[in-house]
Amino acid sequence: MGSNETAHASPDDVSGDTEEFDPIGTLTLIGIYFVILVLSWVYIYYIEFLGRDLIIVG
Repeated sequence: MGSNETAHASPDDVSGDTEEFDPIGTLTLIGIYFVILVLSWVYIYYIEFLGRDLIIVG
């Protein structure tokens, strides 16, 4: 039978494969997406709708 190398690894052996949760980076990405959403809404509302008369299609 083959031996399992990970079972015998020392606790000090850090391979660098693990990724840790970074709440600051996640919060930054959510903030960037929120800013893009708000800027898109401002563009659509103020430029597309306020500059023209109301048009009802139907």
